[in-house]
Amino acid sequence: MQLLRRFTGRFRRSGGIPAKGQAHMTFGATSVGRSLSRTSLFLKRQLWIWPIIAIVLLSVLGYAASSAIEQTIHENLESQLSALSNVERSMLETWLKVQEANAESLANDQQTRETAAQLLALSQATPEADAPTAGRPAPPTIAALDNRLSQELAPGMSSHQFVGYFLADRNQKIIASSNIELREQTISQYEGFISRTLEGQTAVSPPFPAVVLMKDEYGKTRTGVPTMFVCAPIRDSNFQVVAVLAFRIRPEREFTRILQLGRIGNSGETYAVDKNGLLVSNSRFDEELILLGLLPDVEHSTSILSISARDPGGNMHQGFRPRVRRAELPLTAIAATAVSGKSGVLMEPYNDYRGGPSVGAYQWLPKYGLGIVTEIDYDEAFRPLTILRRVFYLLYALLTIASIAIFGFTLVVARMQREAQKAAIEAKQLGQYRLETQLGAGAMGIVYKGHHAMLRRPTAIKMLNVDRVNEASMARFEREVQITCKLNNPSTVAIYDYGRTPEGVFYYAMEYLDGINLQTLVERYGPQPEGRVIHILKLMCGSLYEAHSLGLVHRDIKPANVMLNRRGGEPDVIKVLDFGLVKALDEDKQANESGGGLSGTPLYMSPEAIETPELVDVRSDLYAVGAVGYFLLTGQAVFNANSLTDLLHKHVSEVPARPSQRVNQPISSELESALMACLEKSRAKRPQTARDLVSLLARSPADGVWTTDDADAWWGRHEHGEQLSHSSSSTDNKTAAASSADTSGGSRPAPAAFADQAKVTSEQGLDRTMLFDATDPDAS
Repeated sequence: MQLLRRFTGRFRRSGGIPAKGQAHMTFGATSVGRSLSRTSLFLKRQLWIWPIIAIVLLSVLGYAASSAIEQTIHENLESQLSALSNVERSMLETWLKVQEANAESLANDQQTRETAAQLLALSQATPEADAPTAGRPAPPTIAALDNRLSQELAPGMSSHQFVGYFLADRNQKIIASSNIELREQTISQYEGFISRTLEGQTAVSPPFPAVVLMKDEYGKTRTGVPTMFVCAPIRDSNFQVVAVLAFRIRPEREFTRILQLGRIGNSGETYAVDKNGLLVSNSRFDEELILLGLLPDVEHSTSILSISARDPGGNMHQGFRPRVRRAELPLTAIAATAVSGKSGVLMEPYNDYRGGPSVGAYQWLPKYGLGIVTEIDYDEAFRPLTILRRVFYLLYALLTIASIAIFGFTLVVARMQREAQKAAIEAKQLGQYRLETQLGAGAMGIVYKGHHAMLRRPTAIKMLNVDRVNEASMARFEREVQITCKLNNPSTVAIYDYGRTPEGVFYYAMEYLDGINLQTLVERYGPQPEGRVIHILKLMCGSLYEAHSLGLVHRDIKPANVMLNRRGGEPDVIKVLDFGLVKALDEDKQANESGGGLSGTPLYMSPEAIETPELVDVRSDLYAVGAVGYFLLTGQAVFNANSLTDLLHKHVSEVPARPSQRVNQPISSELESALMACLEKSRAKRPQTARDLVSLLARSPADGVWTTDDADAWWGRHEHGEQLSHSSSSTDNKTAAASSADTSGGSRPAPAAFADQAKVTSEQGLDRTMLFDATDPDAS
């Protein structure tokens, strides 16, 4: 368009054109210029349509191609898995039949049958019959015959790689064995395959843990050694089964090796399971299972008879860990189908015993009580399809980006400019403090970790969100600073400084706590011992007593607002956080600001905070302290409810169950009575001051039981894990995150214990932990 205008301008400025022609050219240029301008404008306005058309066409073609390729990959993979599974079954059945034939050969040997007959006769003879008589040599003993049988069987056992034997009579009593511990024993674990053999069948048992001391493949004598037996009947001259001759096989040798031959790709494997889903062959991923914590990290640790094919419920490769014992987990989909007696291929992704999505084939061998599972990771099996999809997704993304860029270039540039301005503000030094990393963000506040330029000490720096700054938020922000600065108790978070940047960003600096809040403490480590609970509650009471003495009510005491730290060489240091909702009892202005709305966290709100929030006093905080102590002792909130309304109703009218009833274990009556006193519906029946509550707690025999040594030992065990969790979390365990959830009654993160109420509060348009506050213009 610019070239056309330049050409037209030059043509009009050339002096050799007559007036008429010049007029004609001017008219033509005007018509063509206007047409082209309109066309250009139209194309500019409608240019975003073409990428959308391309997206639609590409979607149709991509879906058709992807469906065809996916179907082909499914069919090929299903065929491969089925063929490999059939080959594995055929190989394993052939090997098992060879073991049966070897056992029958040894059991039918004439010398073996004669020795076995003598052993049977001698084991059934009476002591008088065995006594030697004059002139007749003494009959052979059972030990001598057992030794002879061992010598007769030795060559055959060596050639067939049998590592032991036993001879059992029709009562399943073992009368001879290479293992002396088995002699004269009737082993219940052997009953199944011995019974089948006594019926005339040669039987092979699935692998199972040995019940007596045996040498494992490394020469170490122990119980539980993986063992399997092949049993053949011994018949008398009338062809009647009179005994069972069983030979021990090491399953970790040929049995496992045969199964491990069946694999596809790097993640494929084949393994055997018994009727209970227990792996009776070695996994090829034993080292990985040790790293995942499924096998003990000891020498010669193996998966055979140690791992069940159970679904952990999530991918353990990605850090997922089940919350219940492995025995309580369900079998994997493929193992459950196999042990039900079916055979086939499972192409729908399921979780394997490590939690990774997989596909596989399965076979059940009813004669041997074994299932064979051949599987491969889903991602590897469908990698070609994944690559294809990624290519299409990339094209979709590029076209979408092009459409968005054309359609909203101005909006995007404006947004980027605003983001750049915010980034520039955040990157600047705030007074004497330099920001490092963001720790958390609430509806109105953002918290960073930083340090003082001169002192170099770590500091948590809280500032107003530049997008939410207004007069009300600034007033509340200043009020929080002014209130918290009045408090000097060691268990209250300390404020270092307060200021405002030239750009108008309000901030204050407080101590940086690298600890864990009580909510996370219980969720991660469970209910706490009585002594520790008393220690924590007494420190909380110390912080609150100072605030109450100044006429201040916290109004939002909850586990997430109390940090447990290790500071100044002292373990279990408590810091009470987030005084943003504090109410000044002696200031009508503050009361009016907070009146008319509910403020607090529903799980820990007192009855009066629900019914008459403008009349709350220090005893409302003590109600919340009791609820926190209840949570620390039991790991559960005082009340459970299916809706927010039901929860608030229970706080107002229902008497909570005693902590000992919730955990079904004894709790000192003094501590329990102190907590229940805090949870009284009537404020007059509660402790009247925080010191009164300390006195009640001191009556418990558990008071003082939790010592500095106990706390040091706990932190010594868990501090490293806490530091690791800090590196991956920006809100749960940082002081700033805990104290920055909100500066004006806005949105706060809900405690985990209130997860059941999340849906209800969301449907009602209310925040999960803060219902609403009439003083906050943004609360609605």
